[in-house]
Order: sequence, then C-alpha cells, then structure tokens
Amino acid sequence: MKIMILSVFLTGLMTCLSARAQNPSVEWDRHSLIIDGQRVCPVMGEIHYSRIPVNEWTDEIRKMKDGGVTIIATYVFWNHVEEQEGVFRWDGQRHLRHFIEICKEQQMPVVLRLGPFCHGEARNGGIPDWIFLKGCKTRDDNPMFLGFVERLYRQIFTQVQGLQWKDGGPVIAAQFDNEYRGRGEYLMALKRIALSIGFDLPFYTRTGWPELATPVPFGEMLPLYGDYADGFWERSLEETAGNYYKAFNFRNPSNSLEGGENMGAMDASLSQHSVRHSSPLMRSGGGYPYFTCELGGGMMTAYHRRPYLYPEDAYSMAVVKLGSGSNLLGYYMYHGGTNPDGQTCLNETQRTIATNYNDLPVKTYDFQAPLNEFGQKNPHYYMLRKLHLFMQDWGNVLAPMGASFPCAQDITKGDDSFLRWAYRSKDGKGFIFINNYERLQQLSAKRNVQLTVCGVELPKMDVPAGTICILPVNIDGIRYATAQLVAKREGKIYMEQIDGIPTTIAVGDKVLRNLKAKGIDVPVYKNIYLLTSRQAERLFLVEKDHQDVDDQTPIVNKMREASVWRTITKGVNKVAEEPSDEDFEQAAVYIIDLPEQERAELLLNIDYRGDVARLYADGKLIDDNFYHGRPFQYALWRLPNGCRRLELRILPLQKDMPIYFPREADLTPGEQVYQVTITSRE
Repeated sequence: MKIMILSVFLTGLMTCLSARAQNPSVEWDRHSLIIDGQRVCPVMGEIHYSRIPVNEWTDEIRKMKDGGVTIIATYVFWNHVEEQEGVFRWDGQRHLRHFIEICKEQQMPVVLRLGPFCHGEARNGGIPDWIFLKGCKTRDDNPMFLGFVERLYRQIFTQVQGLQWKDGGPVIAAQFDNEYRGRGEYLMALKRIALSIGFDLPFYTRTGWPELATPVPFGEMLPLYGDYADGFWERSLEETAGNYYKAFNFRNPSNSLEGGENMGAMDASLSQHSVRHSSPLMRSGGGYPYFTCELGGGMMTAYHRRPYLYPEDAYSMAVVKLGSGSNLLGYYMYHGGTNPDGQTCLNETQRTIATNYNDLPVKTYDFQAPLNEFGQKNPHYYMLRKLHLFMQDWGNVLAPMGASFPCAQDITKGDDSFLRWAYRSKDGKGFIFINNYERLQQLSAKRNVQLTVCGVELPKMDVPAGTICILPVNIDGIRYATAQLVAKREGKIYMEQIDGIPTTIAVGDKVLRNLKAKGIDVPVYKNIYLLTSRQAERLFLVEKDHQDVDDQTPIVNKMREASVWRTITKGVNKVAEEPSDEDFEQAAVYIIDLPEQERAELLLNIDYRGDVARLYADGKLIDDNFYHGRPFQYALWRLPNGCRRLELRILPLQKDMPIYFPREADLTPGEQVYQVTITSRE
C-alpha cells in the first residue's frame, strides 16, 4: 500500500532523515513546533514496538504513515527489557534499535517514552517486580532508585546512540515518567541522568496531568495532554460514567487543563538550578503550545468495565481538540498490540505488587485503535486520515491562529441547547469547527444556523445530528464554503461534501450553490474538487485488492461444557476480578480445525457470547478476549508452522455480573459460539 503525501511537514522534516546527516532545526513557541522556520501541525500515533512481532514492524509503520501519522510514539517498558535483574533483552520484538532504524527507513520521527514508569496497562506500570523487593521508594529521586534508572537509561541509550535527531536519526524527543503527581525535582533528576548519558534531543516532554506537587522549571519539558471518550478504569458500572462528555465540547485550554503548567503566559526565565542546554530552542513569547499525547484513538476493555467505542468518538474528539487550539494531535493508541511472552504475565491486574487498579487481558492490547491488534483498519483509521491530510497541507496556516469560543464552556452531559462550535482565526482567515456529536447521546439537528467569522457571514443552514466538520473562511481564494478542506496538491484543492448540508462554495464574488460531488477527476469549479466522505477518506491511497478467501471454513466441535460456573470475586481495588488460569480448567472447550491454506493476511473470526475467551495453540495461550459484543479475532499468520488445530476456552456469562457491558453485548447467561470464519484483513 502506498500513499502520496507531499506535505510541508514530510518534505521539510522527514526527507532530511536520509538526505543529510544533520536534520532540520526544531523550535517551539506558544503556538506550535517550528521546523526549519516552518510552522507544522504534526500527528503523533502511539505504537508499542514490544507488543508487535518484529517481522511486522515495517508494514505497520507504513500503515501509520499512510493514515497521516507524522511522528511515532512508543513506550520502552522496563519489565519488557529487564524482567530479570541485570539481564537486558534487546532481541526479537524487544529490539528497540531495530525498530528505530525501521522508523528512519520509513522517514518517521520518534518520541521515546522512557519511563521508568510507563503504565500502558503493563504489569506494575512497566516497573519490574524485582525493583519492589529492594526496599527503595519508586518514582522518587532517592539514590537507590535513580541508580537503577540510570542503568536502564544507559541501556536504552545503547539502542539510540547514533540515531538521535542531531545525528540525522529519527529520535526527536523523549518523555520522562508518565502521569506523575509528585515533585518536579524527580522529573528533573531523570532529565539530568539522560543528559549526562548522552541524550541530546530537540525537546523533552511530560504528561501535563495530574498536577505536580512542585513544578518543573519552565521550558524544560513540554507538558502534553489528552482526553478519552470513555475509561475502563472508572469504578462505576453505568454507561457514560465519568466526565468524558466534556471531551466533546470546545473548551479554552487555559481554563480546562489540570495543573499549573497550562497554556497561559508564563515567566520564561529559568531556574538557576535548571539543566536546560542549547539544543531545545524556545522562541520568545511565554506559554506552552497546546499538544496532546493521549487523545483516545480507542479504549481497552478491563474485566469490570468494557466500553465499546465508535469511529465518531475518536474523530469528534480530534476535531474538538483542533478547534480548541491544539497544534499536535497525539493518539493513544493508534495501533493496538499483544503483550509479549515473559517469565510471568505482563498485564496489569489487581493481584500484582503495584499499579493494580484494574484487571486487563493477559495477551491482547487491541485498544479498539484505528489500527487494531493485528493491523486491521478500523473505520476511524480512514475517518481520521482526512483530518490528518488537512493538518499537513494547512498546518502552517492553522498553527498561529488563535481559538475563539462563542459557546458555553461548562455543559452537562448530553447538553443539546446549542450548536457546539468554535473557530480559529488570524489576519482575516479562519476555520470554523462544528461538532454536533456526543458519545452515546442523541444530539438533535440544529435549524437555521448562521455563523459569522472574520466578517464573513455564511448562509443559513441546518446542521444534522452527528455532524462533525471544519469549514474554511478566506482560505486559498475560497471566501467561505459549507464543505471541508481535505488536501491541496499540485494546485488542486480537494474538499469533502458534508452529509446533510447543501454544498455552497463562494469564490470571490461568485457563489456556487447546491454542488454535487464529482470526485477526483472532474472539478466543480476551476481547481476545486468535491468528494464524497468515502473518497475523501481514501484520497491518494492506492489500496491492495482484497485477498480471496477460500470457501473452506474451520471445523468447530464443542468438546466440553463448562463444568463449574466460577464465583466472581472483588479484588483489592474493589472491582470484579478476572478469572485465573485455574478457572479455565472448568471452561467450555471447543476444538477448531483449520483448513490447509495460505495464511498471510487472513484472520480467524470467532463470533461468540461469553464472559472471557482464551485461544490456545499447541497448548500455549496465544490470545484472549473480554467479551463486549464484538468478535474475537486472531492473526492466522502468527500461528506456529504446521499448526492446524486450536483450542478455544470460554467461561459463561452469569446473571447480574458486577461488570459494565455495552449495549451491543448479548448478556444471555451461558456461552455460545455462533460462527467461526476466516476473513481477509482490511
């Protein structure tokens, strides 16, 4: 699969990775990143290299690039590489250097999230078990813990050396720890260690939540933020628990972000104890840019809470973030994965020493992301892609624009009393952001809406329920349009027709009304092309033909009924505990005999009902699934050579389980396999 993206960001930044030893300069100010003097609006996608087999890395990074991702973010999980004290593993899918080299080949910059604490739903948040037996406080600047961290960072540096940005490599930034609420001195100690070892990067980051007990000196680490459509970590078993509805309303980040280091102007003078060095350049003008590193590309399912995410959830949040002033959209996750094998299970559970707030699946880390566990393309992969094309081609125009918020900032869940919109503008140019969508709420159509931005009055229009769009004002000769800009290439402007809104495009004194989409070959006016949503989502993509799947289907035989229905207990954090290995000795058992066929690009698709399902090959657990209304899938190309028989174990659903299931789930007690098929990976 190939994509033709010739954006300012990719040509000005990416091609330099192979074109010259020294990469372009990287600066930042309160608006955006500035690459070789050009403002950019990057798209950052999270993928965990150690959760994907090494032979799949190249193809999956290409898919991310095809989706419009321009920066790769990845965790380095400490317990994936030093599960046993003093024994570092950089082999196979733990081979960080090889992953970074592939990113360089694919001209993709990399942000390394170094830990030592990562979370990422990993066992102990990524900190090895043996650390907790040392008697030292973790995530603290005490000498013992920092000594172990220094050894870890030195090992990571062996994987990074020669591949930093200053060397012409792809590593552009690093994050220290994650979601830390303690003293800023600890984060600064981590930075001092990294710098002393040889890390020398254009900028450094930290998560901007929760609020620190004491601050980090201004300019040392860019705080990055996030939002999610739902949270598996919520204690409530109710639908739409928590305050996630706020992510679907445009908000002034100066008023809505947690912590002391948000978007307002700040004193740019540095502490006398600062270890700031000359590499990360900050332009004048106080304040941080508004960037995200954890905009929910999906959501995991925990045992006690199993959200079902929709494509519009991710797209709506992304448009809202952009309309609220963000100039870097970072998705967590953009690509799902599978926990690697270890000496013990590497998933977060309530039974582990630390970070035991939830029970997560043993193997799968699918996350319902734009690219799923096995690289399947979800609908929001395409939906988000058209937004990413827009950011690449108009990012330099958008980046310096201020955000304005004509609507209420504080809303209640499902508030349908007004149209949610915001705009960004500068020097008479602007973009209007509309979001008439909120997850699991029925927002109504808004009638006779008339918007005025930059002195330009758009025609009255009805905005259908569910509409999410961006409209231009005084952009590239277009005075206004009720269609969305998608891309600008070789003098051609591509726009998307918004479903339910008649397309009007005003160019100079000419107003073109009720335009119909004509596709990429026929302009609707001069150099302007109007596309359907599907055409916009796949613009410039040359896609593979779907692989024909033989008519042969797996043979499925039920070998045993569930012998005992387990007692569901509450764990240390007062939510339902996931089943143990012993519980699966009493599970219903199915044998799946696979047809003899080529397995590349083929998925096993198990349509079932139950509590939890586990899949085994040659007696080894290869994947698992917490049921939430979607099929359980597995990549057939990952099976051992010659493996033709799989074992599926399913625990039954029970009445009144202390678990949140989405409305799509069939909660009839018991378990059942409806159908097992082999499908082609999208």
